[in-house]
Amino acid sequence: MTDEIKAAGIEKFDGTDFGYWKMQIEDYLYGKKLHLPLLGSKPEKMEAEEWQLLDRQVLGIIRLSLSRRVAHNVTKEKSTAKLMEALSGMYEKPSANNKVHLMKKLFNLKMVENTSVTQHLNNFNTITNQLSSVEIEFDDEIRALILLASLPSSWEGMRTAVSNSAGKSKLKYDDIRDLILAEEMRRKDSGESSSSGSALNINTRGRRHDRGSSRGRSKSRYRSKSKFGSRKQVECWNCGKPGHFSRNCTKPKKPEADSANATTDDVQDALILAVQSQIDEWILDSGASFHCTPHNEML
Repeated sequence: MTDEIKAAGIEKFDGTDFGYWKMQIEDYLYGKKLHLPLLGSKPEKMEAEEWQLLDRQVLGIIRLSLSRRVAHNVTKEKSTAKLMEALSGMYEKPSANNKVHLMKKLFNLKMVENTSVTQHLNNFNTITNQLSSVEIEFDDEIRALILLASLPSSWEGMRTAVSNSAGKSKLKYDDIRDLILAEEMRRKDSGESSSSGSALNINTRGRRHDRGSSRGRSKSRYRSKSKFGSRKQVECWNCGKPGHFSRNCTKPKKPEADSANATTDDVQDALILAVQSQIDEWILDSGASFHCTPHNEML
């Protein structure tokens, strides 16, 4: 019989997770059509001897599924119903201590990076089922919110997207569970790790980073860069040769008259640089056409 219990996947009850063990042993007994003793009363059409034998058989099956430490606490119980009642009183009693312990387990539950979502959901459901057995029930939306909060930081993008899309409507636990499982499948298919972040998270941050990096820069700076390209395309206003600016020219400076006549030449692109910053000094460049400053005291 012990081998049959093991084959059914029923682990010996060691004092932890009574609700799960109880569910397993009840399913096993119903599957074998040995469940009547669980109800506690003999059917009218059954003989007394037959009932006593059946009750004793089921009592033995349950005892075989208990660890030695637990079994010693219920050796005096002589019927299936009394045995289950005693176990329930010891391990399923809704005491304040037990409730606090389970609540701490639930709120401290956090999914570790690169671990299975399925395993995390199993742990989550185990604790909520244990809380249910001690008469603590959560609203469906509360369960969904607690599950979202238990996800690691790499899931922040999905968590934010779900919260924003919900608006004023209530979240549903089944919907959140399905979204999390689908996201894990997407990451596996794309070869991402759990700590990579969701696609939504990556795209959103990328756009925000681009916008932030362009602040304080004049658009003309980018236009000038595309027009001039390399310095080889720049022509010196002093000597007329390409490859350098007039301020770097080694040739003698043109007379003032020639400089004045520069306005009659063909219009060329000018390099414009705008920098948004506060400075206390003003350095003039003799090669510049105009000088601008917001400080009147420097004029």
